[in-house]
Amino acid sequence: MQSKKASHRFIHLLNSAQRHLQQWIAHQQQVAAEAMGHTLPTPAQAGALFVLAQDDGRTMGDIARALDLEPPAVSGLVQRIEALGWVQRHPCPQDGRTQRVWLTPLGQSLLPPLRQVTQKVQARLCAGFSPQELDTVARWLDHVRQLDRPAP
Repeated sequence: MQSKKASHRFIHLLNSAQRHLQQWIAHQQQVAAEAMGHTLPTPAQAGALFVLAQDDGRTMGDIARALDLEPPAVSGLVQRIEALGWVQRHPCPQDGRTQRVWLTPLGQSLLPPLRQVTQKVQARLCAGFSPQELDTVARWLDHVRQLDRPAP
């Protein structure tokens, strides 16, 4: 008899959950934006804004590492949010080849509604689970994120 643990389809469940979560978050942001009468960033754009809110003026490489994205993906992401007026890029004073990214006042004004949506999403994700169960899920997801590192 196969154990319950061996019957979980983690790859499928994780991929499916990630797609559904991104779509659901985008929908929640769209609903919030319509209620406020303006556009809110996509989940990826919001992630970049949140990273900059923690430490404004980060390099593109810093943003890529913080978001677990490849540098070319961050370059396109930053170009799009710069075109929307939410960030500005400036050469790094210490290394002219490096670009630093700064939130604009318009980008900063998006943070409060984004935080509200994020808090609602977080609460919904955690609903019905004990703190111990959530600790296990967080530990497992962190384990998955580190699969490319050598096993201890």
